[in-house]
Amino acid sequence: MGIRPQVQPRAASLAELTATLPHARLYDDAIITGITYDSRDVQPGDLFAALRGSDFDGHAYIPQAIANGAAAILVEQIPDGIDHPAIVVDNTRRDLAPISSVFYGNPSRELITIGLTGTDGKTTTTALTRFVLAESGIPTGSIGTLGIDIGDGTQISLGHQTTPESHLVQGYLRQMVEAGTRAVVIEATSHGLAMHRLDGTEFTIAGVTNITLEHLEYHGTVEAYRAAKGILIQRVAVNAGHVVLNADDEGAMSLESLATGASLHTYAMSGAVAEMMAENITADHRGSRFEIVRGGERLVANLPLIGEFNIANALCTIAICEAAGVPIQQSIEILGRAPGIIGRLERIDCGQDFGVVVDYAHTPASLEKILTLLRGLVGGGRLLVVSGSAGERDVTKRPLQGEVMNRLAEVVIITSEDPRNEDPLAIIEEIANGAIPAAADVYQIVDRREAIALAFSLARTGDVVLLAGKGHENSIIWGFEHRPWNESAVARELLLPYLGA
Repeated sequence: MGIRPQVQPRAASLAELTATLPHARLYDDAIITGITYDSRDVQPGDLFAALRGSDFDGHAYIPQAIANGAAAILVEQIPDGIDHPAIVVDNTRRDLAPISSVFYGNPSRELITIGLTGTDGKTTTTALTRFVLAESGIPTGSIGTLGIDIGDGTQISLGHQTTPESHLVQGYLRQMVEAGTRAVVIEATSHGLAMHRLDGTEFTIAGVTNITLEHLEYHGTVEAYRAAKGILIQRVAVNAGHVVLNADDEGAMSLESLATGASLHTYAMSGAVAEMMAENITADHRGSRFEIVRGGERLVANLPLIGEFNIANALCTIAICEAAGVPIQQSIEILGRAPGIIGRLERIDCGQDFGVVVDYAHTPASLEKILTLLRGLVGGGRLLVVSGSAGERDVTKRPLQGEVMNRLAEVVIITSEDPRNEDPLAIIEEIANGAIPAAADVYQIVDRREAIALAFSLARTGDVVLLAGKGHENSIIWGFEHRPWNESAVARELLLPYLGA
C-alpha cells in the first residue's frame, strides 16, 4: 500500500489531470485531493486507481473505494451499476504515472534526478551516490531497496518493493522538493521501468552497473530484460543528460546505442578502455586502495568497503557525482569515509571465532562475486553459505545458484528465501540439483532460522559463514503473508552464547 507522502494540500480536476492523455475518456468531472490504488487506504476526495495485478484486480474493489469516499475512479472499464466520476483508459497502471506527475506538479523537474539500474550494485551505488552528494552540500534523497530517504532525515520503509507505484514516486519527489532536497537517486529496476512506475519522472543522469541474468520469469528473455533497463537511458537521452556505463560489462555497454543525444561517460576496473579507469588495485579485509586514471591524470583513492566490485561501484558514483557538479577529487575524499551498507557485506561480530557476513546476493553472478571475495579473505578456513531462491521468480537461476555454491563453498545449506505460493521444499530441491555431484556438504532445511543455527553449529575457528539472499529485507513472504524477518538481528541472537565467552 505504501505510506502517503506528506505534502502540502493539493487539488486538481479530472480534466486538468487528463489534458495530456488524448485517449482518456472522462465521465463527469470532479476535484481530487489525493491518489491511491488501495481501496482500504481511500480517503474522501481521493482518485482511486483500479490496477490489474498478478494476484488481484483493483476493479473488484471499486464499490469499497467509493464507499470510503473516493471522489473519482481511474479504470479500464466501468463496472455495471457504477455511476461515478471516472477516467477510462486502456491501461490504468501506465496512465496513473502521468496523472500523478501532473497532480504533484512534475516534481522531478525541480530536482537533479538520477536513475541507477543494473542487475547488481544498484543499492550500494545508490547509497554511495547519495552520501557523496549530501556530504558535498547537496541535500539528497533516495528511493530504492533500502526504502525512501526524503533528504531531511525522514525515512520510510518499502518492505520488499524497490520501486513503489508511480503515484507514490511522484508524491515522495514532491515531499523532497518541499523539504528543500535538491537531488534524488532512484534505483530504476527493470520491473519499475517496465511497469510504468517511473513514467512521468524526468531523469537527468543515469548509471548502469551491469546487466546479467535476472527476472526472466517476468521479462521472458535477456533481450526484453535489457530493453526494460534501456528505457532509463532513452529518457535521459531525450533530456540531453548524462549516461554512465560500466565498460567492463557487455550487458551495460549493450545500451550504449540508446544514449544518443546524452553525454556518455564510461568507467572500468578490469582492463576495458574507458574514460575513467582504476589501476594498481590493492585490497584486503579493510577495503581497497587504487589509482583513478582519467586522461593524463592519476588520483589515489581509498575505499573502506571490502570487495573489488565495490571499486566499480565507487567509479560509477564518482562519474555520476561529477555530472551532478561534484569535482572528482572531492568525491574521492568523501568516499574515503563512506559508511557500510546495511545487508551488503555486513559483518556480524558477537565474539565468535568464525566470521559471519550478511549480504543480499541472490543471483548466480552476485553469489559468485561474494563467495570468490570471501575465499580470498578466509585464509585456511572454510566457507559455509546459507542461501535460497525466491518463489514465483526466475526458476532458471536456481540450479545455477546451487552450482556456484557447490563449487565455491565447503558447506552449503539451502533454505527458504521468499517461497510465496510455491512449495518451499521444491524450490530448495531445484537449487540442490545444481549441486550434483556434491563437492560440498549440502543440507536442505526449509526453516531459515534453523538453517542459520545449523551453519553456526558447524562453523569452526577461522571459517566464514555467508548468509545470502535476504540482506536488508524486513520480512519473509510465505503465501501472501509477510512474516517479520531481520537477518542481521537473527544472526546476532543466535550468536549470543559467544558474547563474553
